Amino acid sequence: MLDKVVIANRGEIALRILRACRELGIKTVAVHSTVDYNLKHVLLADETVCIGPPASKDSYLNMPAIIAAAEVTDAMAIHPGYGFLSENADFAERVEKSGFIFVGPKAETIRLMGDKVSAIRTMKAHGVPCVPGSGGPLGEDTDEIRRIGRELGYPVIIKASGGGGGRGMRVVHSEAALLNSVNVTKAEALAAFGNDEVYMEKFLERPRHIEFQLIADNYGNVVVLGERDCSMQRRHQKVMEEAPAPGITPEQRAMMTERIVAAVSSVGYRGAGTLEFLYENGNFYFIEMNTRIQVEHPVTEMITGIDLVKLQLKIAAGEPLPLRQEDVRITGHAIECRINAEDPKGFIPSPGPVKLWHAPGGPGIRVDSHLYSGYNVPPNYDSLIGKIIAHGEDRDTAIARMRNALGEMVVEGIKVNTPLHQEILGHSAFRQGGLDIHYLERRLGLK
Repeated sequence: MLDKVVIANRGEIALRILRACRELGIKTVAVHSTVDYNLKHVLLADETVCIGPPASKDSYLNMPAIIAAAEVTDAMAIHPGYGFLSENADFAERVEKSGFIFVGPKAETIRLMGDKVSAIRTMKAHGVPCVPGSGGPLGEDTDEIRRIGRELGYPVIIKASGGGGGRGMRVVHSEAALLNSVNVTKAEALAAFGNDEVYMEKFLERPRHIEFQLIADNYGNVVVLGERDCSMQRRHQKVMEEAPAPGITPEQRAMMTERIVAAVSSVGYRGAGTLEFLYENGNFYFIEMNTRIQVEHPVTEMITGIDLVKLQLKIAAGEPLPLRQEDVRITGHAIECRINAEDPKGFIPSPGPVKLWHAPGGPGIRVDSHLYSGYNVPPNYDSLIGKIIAHGEDRDTAIARMRNALGEMVVEGIKVNTPLHQEILGHSAFRQGGLDIHYLERRLGLK
C-alpha cells in the first residue's frame, strides 16, 4: 500500500480522499493556497504545504509547486481529485517522471481519451454507439463543412476536441450560420484549451445525459458499476444526479457494459473513469470520457457498496481489482444534490463566513462537505460546498429521504441553492423520471 499521498485538490473531494487514505492507513499531505489554510482536510492532514496565493493558476494549477510538495514530504503518490489538474496529461507525465505515482490513468491514456475525436474513434471501433457526426476534425474546406452539415441535418453542434465542462460548443440551426459558428468555436477553443480542433455532430433535441462508471486495474481487468442519470442541468452544469437511471433496462445495461469493457480494455485504461452518453428514443450515443473521479461518484457507491476512492488508491499501489463484473450488485436507488454557495434564483455566487452549519442525518443519508460553523467560503473557486446523497430501497424512498434531508440542513451566513433542489424534487415530472437535459432550463424560463 502507498505510504503517503499528496492531495492535490481542495474542498469536499480533498476531504473525501483524506478519509479514504485514513481508512487504508495512508499518511496524507494537504497542499493549499494561502486562503485555504483553514479547510477541513488541511486541519486534519498529517502534513500541510502552502503552494501559492489564492488564484488557481498560482496554486492548484501550479505543477512545479505540487510536485515540490511531494518531494519535500517524501510522499509516494499524488491524487488529483476532480477538476484542476486531474485530466491534465502533462501533469500526469511530470508526476511519473519525477518518481511519484499519479493516482489515475497513464498520461498517454488521458491524451487519447481526453481528446473527443480520438475517443469517439476508439469507441466506434468497439461497437460503442456514437452521435452521427463528422467522424474527425473539420478541415479548411468550406464546401466539405457545408456538405457534412447538410448530410447530418440541422440543427448540428460544433464542439472543441479538447473541450469540457460545457465549454467549447455551439449549436447551429441553419447552413447560413454554420461557417461563422465553426470559426468562432475554433477561436474560443484555441483560447480556452490551446487547441483549435473542432468537429461536428448532429444535435439531439431532447436527450437525457446518462453516464457509466468504470474502474480498471493495471492488469487488464475492467468492471462497469452501472449508470447514472445526470440530466438535471443548468447551462451544461449538473445540478442533481441519480443512480440507477430511470427506465434503463437490465438488458440495455448489460449490452452497454460489454461494449464499454471491450473499448476501455483496448487502450489499457487504469483507475476510475466515466463514459458519458446522450440517450434518446432508446438509443445511447457516446459523447466523451472523463478520466478521473466524478463529483457524482457517491450515488454509484451507495447503490453498489463499492468505495471508488479506496479502489483508486489500491490500483495506484499496484493491487488487482478485488471484484469481477459478476460481483457487481445494484441495490436500491440513490440521489445526489449539489449544494452550492449561490443565490437559488439568480445563481450568483455567495461567498462569506458560515455562521452556522448543521448537516442532515437519518436513514440512508450521506453528507460529503468540508463546511463547518465559522468557516469562510472564499470567492476564488467553484461554489460547490457539499453534496447531500440519499439512498433508499426504491426511487420514491430516495426522493422522500432527500426532501427530508434538505429540510433539516441549516446553513446561515451565506445563500445556498437548497430551494432549487426542493423545487425540483417537488415536480411531478421529476418524480416520474426520465427527463431530458433541457427540462430544468425550460422550467426556470432560461430557454
